[in-house]
Amino acid sequence: MASQTIGQNIHQAVNSKINQSIGSKINQTISQAISTGVFPGAVLLCSKNGNIVFHEAYGMADIFEPRKMHENSVFDLASLTKPLATTLAVSILVEKGELFLDQKIGKILTEFADTDKADISIDSLLRHCSGFSAHREYYRQIIEVNEDPRGFLRQLLVKEPLEYRMNERQVYSDLGFMVLSWIIEKTGGRRLDEFVYEQIYSPLGIEDLFFLPLGPDTGKLDSCREKLASTQDCPWRKRVLKGEVDDDNAWAAGGIEGHAGLFGTAEAVHDLCLEIMNAVQNKSTNVLSSDIIRNLASGKNQFEMTAGFDTPAKKNSSSGQYFSASSLGHLGFTGTSFWMDPKNSFLVVFLTNRVHPLRSNMGIKEFRPRLHDLLVTHLL
Repeated sequence: MASQTIGQNIHQAVNSKINQSIGSKINQTISQAISTGVFPGAVLLCSKNGNIVFHEAYGMADIFEPRKMHENSVFDLASLTKPLATTLAVSILVEKGELFLDQKIGKILTEFADTDKADISIDSLLRHCSGFSAHREYYRQIIEVNEDPRGFLRQLLVKEPLEYRMNERQVYSDLGFMVLSWIIEKTGGRRLDEFVYEQIYSPLGIEDLFFLPLGPDTGKLDSCREKLASTQDCPWRKRVLKGEVDDDNAWAAGGIEGHAGLFGTAEAVHDLCLEIMNAVQNKSTNVLSSDIIRNLASGKNQFEMTAGFDTPAKKNSSSGQYFSASSLGHLGFTGTSFWMDPKNSFLVVFLTNRVHPLRSNMGIKEFRPRLHDLLVTHLL
């Protein structure tokens, strides 16, 4: 497949493709959410048939400094890491024949060979039906370790008791994606951040998706520092987080994990999602395999989530009422989301800093579906 910049011809005449009254209604809706404290700031990007039709920034990236939000603001994407880094990395390894979706983790990682987790498959990890629990506060133990925090995290994963039998039910799990990042590193021969940049982001010409590892190497952080949307005023790290992954476990492990750690702009998320949507639609792609992505995007055992992606819930979906049943999306804890509708070639990236300054602010749950309904009604 040819390597070229995704979306190189589509970023034209943004917002001029919708009439002024529709733009005003969208602006008013988001501005009202800011004024009522749903989030301090946001960036909204929508595209139809691959063409960006709306891209706007709102509010504040940091309420303390203060800094305004801009269209190229960089967000902690939180769990968007799962579909946009970890899942796609697995798809590349499957395409290369270096991994198989039905492969058992005990055959890849010898640490699991003699445990009750040996027969967990790659596919079940991606589909959140492996038996791993949803979340553990591993960071409380990790921060007490002076050396090799990632190695210690992996010891905890090996020892972690399973909550149910594989494929018995679906439990959205950070832990499963931590195991997947380990598998990617073992199979791909390099760290997750290096793998996705070399194999996916760089070939697509996407520079504004990246991890920010903790430590002395601050080159990438320095280059994007003024564009960063701040997250929580963390009670145990005792500072407002800016350029440090908000997720406690990912931070404690060094900033790069399979469930969280990815940073990026709305446009970069859009461009990668467009490649994914093209694959789902069986259109020409530059990096991803349509056959593999279509397999990952397909449902299984009547579970709501597919392999690495979420689908619209039958009731109270964050995508609202009007995205088609074939739609794929994902949410991030920090207030980020994307939803793509392959049936209608419609894509919405909505990034906010709703955890700034407090994680307890949950107003976005009610706001997201209303916004998506408004966008589908007026832009589709």
